[in-house]
Amino acid sequence: MLAAGIKGKLEMTVTSADTAEVLKSGTLQVFATPAMIALIEETAWKSVAEMLDEGCASVGTSLNVKHLAATPVGMKVTCETELTEVDGRRLVFAVEVYDETGKVGEGTHERFVIQAEKFQQKADAKLEK
Repeated sequence: MLAAGIKGKLEMTVTSADTAEVLKSGTLQVFATPAMIALIEETAWKSVAEMLDEGCASVGTSLNVKHLAATPVGMKVTCETELTEVDGRRLVFAVEVYDETGKVGEGTHERFVIQAEKFQQKADAKLEK
């Protein structure tokens, strides 16, 4: 059952594939904001996935995050999420991202619980238009 207080945690090591230069969000060899956002989304959806009804998934709908400090290639980053609000199908998470020296990101992330097959069919129907 989904309820406030569910926590998630994922760790990764920054590689050259995760840099601002490669992900086109800048020119530097540092952990890119798009890579941080992907880590936040993955941490959040995985934290609740096993508690969803069969055939359901969650999709990201909103992010409000600050990227506070740069992280170099080779350093470990950790994302922690906490489900702070459940409002019907709407899920709100508090998120924090740390590297080995301290906090590098923070904010909120919103997801919605959906029927996976129905959602996919609706998206695929756009190809027919």
